[in-house]
Amino acid sequence: MREYRRLARLACKGQAMTNSYTWVQWNSHKKRYDTVLAACCLLYIIVFVGMSYVVHQGEHALSIMVVLIRAFSTLAIVLLHIILCIGPMSRFTSLVSPLLYNRRHLGVTMFVAALIHSGLVILYYGGFGIRAPLPAVVDGYASFATISGFPFEIFGLAALLILFTMAATSHDFWLAFLSARSWKILHMMIYPCYGLIVLHVFFGILQSEQHPLYGRMMILGVGLVTTLHLVAGLAERKRDAQGLAADSNWVDIGEVTNFQEGCGAVICLRDQERVAVFRHGDGLSALSNVCAHQGGPLGEGQIVDGCVTCPWHGYQYLPGNGQSPPPYHEKVPTYELRIDGTRVMLNPVPNEPGLAVKAALIPAGNETGDA
Repeated sequence: MREYRRLARLACKGQAMTNSYTWVQWNSHKKRYDTVLAACCLLYIIVFVGMSYVVHQGEHALSIMVVLIRAFSTLAIVLLHIILCIGPMSRFTSLVSPLLYNRRHLGVTMFVAALIHSGLVILYYGGFGIRAPLPAVVDGYASFATISGFPFEIFGLAALLILFTMAATSHDFWLAFLSARSWKILHMMIYPCYGLIVLHVFFGILQSEQHPLYGRMMILGVGLVTTLHLVAGLAERKRDAQGLAADSNWVDIGEVTNFQEGCGAVICLRDQERVAVFRHGDGLSALSNVCAHQGGPLGEGQIVDGCVTCPWHGYQYLPGNGQSPPPYHEKVPTYELRIDGTRVMLNPVPNEPGLAVKAALIPAGNETGDA
């Protein structure tokens, strides 16, 4: 949690919100993160090349170009699986928060690895004939009727185009330009892209590679991604189904002492959006649980420097009105709270985004929380 607080402060000081845009927004943490990421990628390539020369010897030896083609393709696939697993894993542990905070860095790195793989393929398999390299690779197969003859490159090309679009629009400028909803829909294309890559591998390397390692690793990866998403989705769906019924003007959301100073609590309302309740000083305030940036869960964040801070990318909102502090302009809906004795009551009808609401004051004698 100490690391989270540090990341949130860095985000606030590193122009994380949309007052202005610069093409490079690295702070000291992101620089260290990217350095470690680049080092890990380089180490992976070196180890892969070394192991390939150990495993493939004699008549089974591979050329350096083929080894590099496989190295960058497997690196891209490994990064893609990490990217797809970060989201559901964040539902179960905060240990992946640093990865979630910089997930777009992983995505751009994955695209670069896939682009290098594609470039090497075009140069190696299509660069020495009389035809242009790209057409020679893409339509190098004549049969769609057999698995081994299917032009698997089409799947890879389609996936690469999706990855390019996502990488090109990863900057927050495009999120503001396209709107959060449109940007999110666009970046959900990572799932059909994943399906295209699985087909690319199945119809491609798995039809010619005799060693079972590639096939087993791909099956394991698909199984892991599918299982994590199903388990996380079912858990969230169950949580919403067990939410409080919002069929009255005021909903009892628990004892005053259940809310910890500076921390958020997520309140699930049946058939409605979740609400984030924060205790700050001698009062309680409620906001929408959905961050205006990328839909992050505000209630899983904390109050940092007097602002509700999203755990995903550090976006901040004033607890009293749901507005980002000046000069930023993001807004989220607010909710009314009141305290009856020791119980906290919530009006389940959201206010307009950015509407100021007085904090529900905690009576003397009820200040102690579970912190």
